Order: sequence, then C-alpha cells, then structure tokens
Amino acid sequence: MDPLLLGALVALFTILVLFSGVSVATGLLIVSAGFLLVFDGMRSLELIPEIFFGKLDNFALLSIPMFIIMGASIASTRAGADLYEALERWLTRIPGGLVISNLGACALFAAMSGSSPATCAAIGKMGIPEMRKRGYPDGVAAGSIAAGGTLGILIPPSVTMIVYGIATETSIGRLFLAGVLPGLLLVGLFMAWSLYSTWKDGSSGVLASRSYNWRERLEILPRVLPFLLIILGVLYAMYGGIATPSETAAVGALFCLFIAMIIYRLWSPKALWTVLRDSTRESVMILFIIAAAGVFSYMLSSLFITQAIAEWIGTLEVNRWVLMFVINIFLLVAGFFLPPVAVILMAAPILLPIITTAGFDPYWFAVVLTINMEIGLISPPVGLNLYVINGIAPDISLKTILQGSLPYVACMVIAILLLCLFPGIATWLPEIIMGAAI
Repeated sequence: MDPLLLGALVALFTILVLFSGVSVATGLLIVSAGFLLVFDGMRSLELIPEIFFGKLDNFALLSIPMFIIMGASIASTRAGADLYEALERWLTRIPGGLVISNLGACALFAAMSGSSPATCAAIGKMGIPEMRKRGYPDGVAAGSIAAGGTLGILIPPSVTMIVYGIATETSIGRLFLAGVLPGLLLVGLFMAWSLYSTWKDGSSGVLASRSYNWRERLEILPRVLPFLLIILGVLYAMYGGIATPSETAAVGALFCLFIAMIIYRLWSPKALWTVLRDSTRESVMILFIIAAAGVFSYMLSSLFITQAIAEWIGTLEVNRWVLMFVINIFLLVAGFFLPPVAVILMAAPILLPIITTAGFDPYWFAVVLTINMEIGLISPPVGLNLYVINGIAPDISLKTILQGSLPYVACMVIAILLLCLFPGIATWLPEIIMGAAI
C-alpha cells in the first residue's frame, strides 16, 4: 500500500481509537500494534517491549517527576495565595493593579509549578472572588486567570518543553531559555488587554484598589522570596554549568519540599503522602505516554509513513510560510482535543524534519507549538482550564468564561504572528547565553 494512503489510515484509526474513550497511551499502543501486525507481520510485535522500555531509558526523563514534585509541593500550600497577595500589595497604586497582580501571580506561580490547572486553581481561588467583589467584569475576572494559567507550559521550568526536548533530541536548557521572552511577551499582551477591557466595560471605581502601608508590603515577602530564589537557583545551576536539568530538578524538588514543610508547616505525613502520590500518578501518566509515543513513532517509521510524508512535503512548491500556516492549523485542531504532551509526542518527531528542511529554527518552532497548545487549554471542547475556572466559580457560566478567554486566544495568535515576524524573540536569549545552536 502507498505509504501516504497508509498514513491517512493511521491518522483516521488513531482519531477513532482516541475518541473511543481509552487513554492516550493505550490508544497509541493499540494503533501501533494493530498496524504493525497487519502490514509488517507477527515478528514486528516482538520489538514493541524493547522499544517501549528503551524509550524510558533516558536520564533526562528523571527531570519530569522531579519538576512535578517541585510544582506539587508548591501547589499544596498557600504559596499561590501569598504570591497573589504580595503582588496586590506592591502593585495596588498602579491603575488596574488587581488584574495585573493576578496575571503576574499566574506567571510567577506557573514558573514555580509548571502546571496550568494548578496555576488556575491556586491563583483563581483568591483572585476571581476579589476581582468580582471590586467590580471587575466576570469575563475579565475568569478569562484572565484561565489565560494566565496557560503560561505554566511555556515559562521555564516547563514539563512540556522537557517532553519536546526528549521527543526531538534537542537541548532542554536551550528550550527553557527560548520560552522566557515569549512568555513575558504573552504576559504583557494579557495585561494590556485586561486593562483595556476593564477600562471599557468597568465602572470608574473598578481600577481603584485599597492602599497598603510599607509594613504590610514587607511582611508578606518572607513567604514568597524563598520560592522565587529556588527558581533563580534552578536556572543559575542549569545555565551556569553546575548541574544537568535532571540534577537541578532533583535539588529544586527537595528544597521546595523543605520550604513547604518549614514555612507552611506541611508536617502531616498524610499531606506529604498526597504530594508524592499525586506527583507519582502524573509522572507515570506522562512517562507512559512518552513510551507509547516511541512505539507509535517506530510504527510510522517502520512502515515508511514518516519518510513518505516528509518527501511529499519536500516536493510541494509552496512558500514556507504557507507550510507553517498549515502546520499551525493542524496543531490548533489537535490541541482542541488532546493534551499538550500527547500532541507534542505524536507530532513533533514528524514535523521537526519538515520545519528544519523549510529553514525554521527547531527552538523557535518549540515556542510556536507550545503557544498553540496553550490556545487548546482555553478552547472547547476540551479546554481544561475553562473547567477548572468553572469549578472555582460555579456561578460564572461556562459560556461567560469562554467569552472572557477568547480575547486572550487572540493575544496568543498575535504572539505567534510576532514570533513569525521577529523570530529573535525566541532565539536571541539562547544564542546570547549558550551560543549559536549546532
């Protein structure tokens, strides 16, 4: 059978299997085993266990559970509430300081936890009721937190970037640096829209906040600064050549647990067990998907589907930006239905040779791909962050939350366009700190 036609069949059956309700990893294994059995014979199945476990034999994978423990220990404390309160006290005199505080807290908490749902839950529990109490429109209150939560998969340290680095065999440290400036760009765009929307729809008293004296501003800092120092320490150790990402993640996880125990009195064995249990569950889920995606990639390569797609695209006489537009549409649609990790593991190995052949930087593309995944987190039908916000504020309808988040989707699209016009937004910092990519 023609490899391109076979590839279309694989895509169709993969969609059908995933929509049947099975987990992503199980679905990928079912499709991979089925097509290998039919088109490559029984002997090909003997390699599946070796490929499955071989994909997990990677020291860099150790950073995933470590960063997840780091985020879980923070999410289990009042760190999010304290971070929000600290920013509110320091930014209260700025017009619209409350919505800026929320987005700033989302950005910082996302950097500490690396989790979008955790960021939405931690900041939203404090921020949404406070904004509504002060007269901010429901759409701005809910939409800003939903969008701010998506920053968790872009601003380093990001588990999504680690997964991309493992799937494409690119430098995780360089990927982290590539996400810094685009992450700050998104924060700026989110803040600009929030202030404009508040000014346009809110009352004259909305932008005013209560004032805090210097004692109130300073007394909150001891609760927040240790976590921020850990983030800076993790980044310094990684880029200062002191430790590998995996070693850095392990030390960061240990320090976050210590701080959670010392500052937030997380002494209870039950609470600590919950942190470790939830971290283990999430880590195993991600590692299972990584291993299954390795088998899926082997199946595509073994049946010459990947090579045929790359060769076919190479023969197309289309502008490379038209090609990138089509890839973005594909990523958007995939992100509407699948979690970011699954999309990256399934698509990145196929798309990487295509985009590099077209002359695009793989680290720049990682940022574009991640922003597309962020859009999926606040877009139906899955839109995980939308449901998290709805759980926090059930009296705000899902329709209102969605309408409030749509302008932030536009901000992300603007960010992608800016990255296309000025790719240095993603590539400048890695080149300055780590030199040109080889």
